[in-house]
Amino acid sequence: MSTAPTSPEKPPRPPDDGSGRVGSRRMTTAVRRLGDRLASAGATLTTALGDDRSEPLLAHAPRRWMRLLPYLIAFGFTASLIPVTTQVLANDYGVGGGLAAAIGVAQSAPLILAVSRPLAAWYIMITAAVLGTIPVFQGDAHRASPWTAMVIVGYLVLCIALALRESRRTLIKIWLVTVVASIVFGIFRDSTSQDTGVLLIVLSGGVLLLGALLRERGETRRKLVAQETISEAERTRRTLLEERARIARELHDVVAHHMSVITVQADSAPYRLQGLPREAGKEFESIAAGARASLTEMRRLLAVLRSEESRSDLVPQPGLTHLPQLVEATVRGGVPAHLSYPELALVGELAQVPPAVDLSAYRIVQEALSNVVRHAPGALTQVSISLDDDALLVVVVNGPAAEPRSPVESTVGTGHGLIGMNERVRLVGGTLDVGPLPDGGFRVAARLPLTVPDSPTA
Repeated sequence: MSTAPTSPEKPPRPPDDGSGRVGSRRMTTAVRRLGDRLASAGATLTTALGDDRSEPLLAHAPRRWMRLLPYLIAFGFTASLIPVTTQVLANDYGVGGGLAAAIGVAQSAPLILAVSRPLAAWYIMITAAVLGTIPVFQGDAHRASPWTAMVIVGYLVLCIALALRESRRTLIKIWLVTVVASIVFGIFRDSTSQDTGVLLIVLSGGVLLLGALLRERGETRRKLVAQETISEAERTRRTLLEERARIARELHDVVAHHMSVITVQADSAPYRLQGLPREAGKEFESIAAGARASLTEMRRLLAVLRSEESRSDLVPQPGLTHLPQLVEATVRGGVPAHLSYPELALVGELAQVPPAVDLSAYRIVQEALSNVVRHAPGALTQVSISLDDDALLVVVVNGPAAEPRSPVESTVGTGHGLIGMNERVRLVGGTLDVGPLPDGGFRVAARLPLTVPDSPTA
């Protein structure tokens, strides 16, 4: 059972003594938060990328504008670089207008293709960049070479798309090709020109490295979240199976008692009933034999369900008559709990409750009080047991926590709380209603039919 957590007061901020330690801690915290946000962004991005490398970037994004964002960015860079490249080549390098426009389109248009196929776009762009160095070398020798500023900008944008999609080995090969091309074509440049080869090598390497690290960290975090989800599902399933095995062990005594009564009645029928026909006597013998065989098989099944840690389950099973002792033990644990029997003042009225319902009601109250102790220490708790026509009503209501929860109290527990209650109620065909209250408390209400159905799912 969970209640509204109480938020502790924030400690006062330590004053700055002039040594810069507080500022250093703040900067470290800010850097750590930035790293976490980048990792979250990388996880979101890698999740949106998908496993199919032919799909566009952010193809699996939840919102439409996010799916269109890569195309808008690529189109914006393309629309800006084409006219700038054409104008710079024509004015600064003396390239003809038609050829300059063709080079601008060849070096910039692949950015749109990079949204879905960045590697194919890289082949086109690197070829266009290499061919574009020919008119650059023939132009003004004092200008930047072998790569123009527009080539560097477009190439870095393409490197971002490559880093978010391609493997580390592919990125290394792309960077090595960039290094070789920059060195080789840098040999042919004029000594008076501005060398842009080293600039492209450094910037492209940094972008590829940063993008690859961001993508890999995002993938690692995404896989970790997926693994935690699987682990939580397995933990819930294991808890459910353990609780069902525990319920089966507890119901063994109830079922064994009824089977033993059937065996004794069937065996003693020929002696208690005078003038019983021989065929009827054989029928009673068959019933007794079947009951004994059922008891034997039940004990074998119980041996499989019972583990070494469950030897304590051999004690007699508790019921509604033991609730006062349970509530008293809870009060000694620091929880002011009260028990009321509005319609069950007489012990005789408890005799009409079936054993399975009796045991289930006790376990529900026990688990509810345990959750109060763990999650709402000191909370005022009311336990109510009543009869409603043909059903037993069990209600446990607690107020908000009167004491702050300690980390041990908030983490230690069997993990069988609501799962165990659901299984208990499902066993007898009842209903369960649990949930928080507006004042910060919690309520558990179970309705357990006194007539147990043949099937728990009936």
